[in-house]
Amino acid sequence: MKAPLWKNILSYCYEFVIEEAYSDHNPYLQVSLSRGQYQLCTENAIYSYGALYNNFAEAFKAVDLEKAAVDKVLILGLGLGSIPYILEKSMQKDYHYTGVEIDETVVYLANKYVLEALKSKVEIFCADAEIFAATCKQQFDLICVDLFLDAIIPKQFEQVTFLANLQQLLRPNGILLYNRLATTQADIDSSKLFFDGIFKDQFPAASYLPIEENWILVNRADALKKTSVN
Repeated sequence: MKAPLWKNILSYCYEFVIEEAYSDHNPYLQVSLSRGQYQLCTENAIYSYGALYNNFAEAFKAVDLEKAAVDKVLILGLGLGSIPYILEKSMQKDYHYTGVEIDETVVYLANKYVLEALKSKVEIFCADAEIFAATCKQQFDLICVDLFLDAIIPKQFEQVTFLANLQQLLRPNGILLYNRLATTQADIDSSKLFFDGIFKDQFPAASYLPIEENWILVNRADALKKTSVN
C-alpha cells in the first residue's frame, strides 16, 4: 500500500500510526509510517523498517554479494519484508526470495504494505522456521536469520541442531547472516557467548558485524569485504 505523498513527506517530522493488530504470536503489532518507510513494531522491538532497517542494510554493504553470485535468498523471520525491500530498492538486486514467517498476521501486513511494491519474486511460507529448516530440501545462496518474538530469540534457534540444518540449506560458499541483539551489556555477553561457542563450532571461519544495537553473525569471514572483517 503506497502512502499518500503528503503523509510520506510529513512522516519525516511525525510518525503516523497506520494500523494496530494482534495475533497468537504477537499480542501487539503496530504499523507506522516514519521517515518515508513502513515500520513494524511490537511492544519492545522493531521487526521491520523498510530501507532503514540498518542492521541488515549495513550488513549487505559489508558482504561481497557480487563475489558470492547470489540468486536464491532464504529469509527466516520475514517481518514486513525489509530484507527483500533493501536488496531490491536500495541495492538494485534481482533475486528470488523465500520468506518464512510463523505469524499469519505479520504475513498479511507484509503483503498489504511492502511486498506488493516489489518486482522481485517473493514466495512466502507461513511456517515455523525450525520445522522449515529441518525439512526443506532446497539450497540457498544467502540465508538471513531474523527470528525474534518481541525482543527475544526463541531458544530453539540457538541450538546446534538448528545451525546444522542451516548449514545443509546453504549451497557451497553460501552466506549466512544471523541477527542478534547488542543493546545492553547483557545482550552483548549473550551474543558473544553464542558466537564463540555454538556458532563458531558449526561455522569455524565465522565473523561478525557490530551494527548499532545489533550483531550480525556471518558464517565465513571471507564473504566480507576486507574493511568489515572482525
